[in-house]
Amino acid sequence: MATELMIPDFFDATRCGEVFRIPYLERAERAKAWAQQHGISEAAGDGKRVCLLAIDVQNTFCIPGFELFVGGRSGTGAVDDSRRLCEFIYRNLSSITEIAPTLDTHTAAQIFHPAFWLDGEGNHPAPMTMIGLDEVVQGKWRVNPAIALGIGSDADRLQEFALHYVHRLSEDGKYPLTIWPYHSMLGGIGHALVSAFEEACFFHNRARQSQTRFELKGGNPLTENYSVLRPEVMDGADGRPIAGKNSALIDHLLGFDGVVVAGQAKSHCVAWTVEDLLMEIQARDPLLARKVYLLEDCTSSVVVPGVVDFTEQGDGAYARFAAAGMQVVQSTTPMADWPGLS
Repeated sequence: MATELMIPDFFDATRCGEVFRIPYLERAERAKAWAQQHGISEAAGDGKRVCLLAIDVQNTFCIPGFELFVGGRSGTGAVDDSRRLCEFIYRNLSSITEIAPTLDTHTAAQIFHPAFWLDGEGNHPAPMTMIGLDEVVQGKWRVNPAIALGIGSDADRLQEFALHYVHRLSEDGKYPLTIWPYHSMLGGIGHALVSAFEEACFFHNRARQSQTRFELKGGNPLTENYSVLRPEVMDGADGRPIAGKNSALIDHLLGFDGVVVAGQAKSHCVAWTVEDLLMEIQARDPLLARKVYLLEDCTSSVVVPGVVDFTEQGDGAYARFAAAGMQVVQSTTPMADWPGLS
């Protein structure tokens, strides 16, 4: 592993909770000069190949006032996480081969948004409503027939699928279906990467001649997709597939010597992604778990004061991952000191 670098003076840690325009040409020129000044080589020549998998570092989750800001118990969780993640990228520019940001990507008529459901009086569920299996069986919540045609179905078939869906979540031990606020809307500002993080990705791209690998997830209207590696439900009531796992990304990640994971939220999209990666690892070779490094100080759990607190679930997931052999690390620890990367 290369030695740590200083953080470029253009990085303003106080702006990690803001949206701003990136001066791409200036940053590209600065990155070229930075690489020459510090002897930063092209990523293609890395002896130890490391991928930073940055999960959903988007405005919708990471900027205060946006739809699903992940404040954690501190109230400023995702902003602090983004700052530490940016600093980690700049300090370890020479050691990170590729950055792969995931982008939660949604439209209005999806199974976890209010528009999909109606109660007996024709009202949509409020955000953060939990819809359980019994409530669908009893008819407390039914699908909105007005959206069926738009997603290629009819009202009866969609209702049949909805019952199947919540049954499958219950059967598989998943979280109950959560109705989230409209968020990460495709084409909207909430969908974009956090500006400071995007800037760090672009700087890395140009300094190391390494294409940033963007991964979109969550566009299927019939299933939640917390994990970038697979949706929550992959089949319909008739047993036919409605979605599949992201085999290309799984193979890509496991081809690296190290996979560093950060992003939002620890209790949901991060935990589910790492869980799916662990399942693949255990099916191939359990020792591969050692190549996964979890940046614990660059992720926070979903907490809505007085409503829900998933901190224990997030911490419990990380404990399981560590027990399986994954490395829980801090962004401030030099990568050269991480087990397996020296």
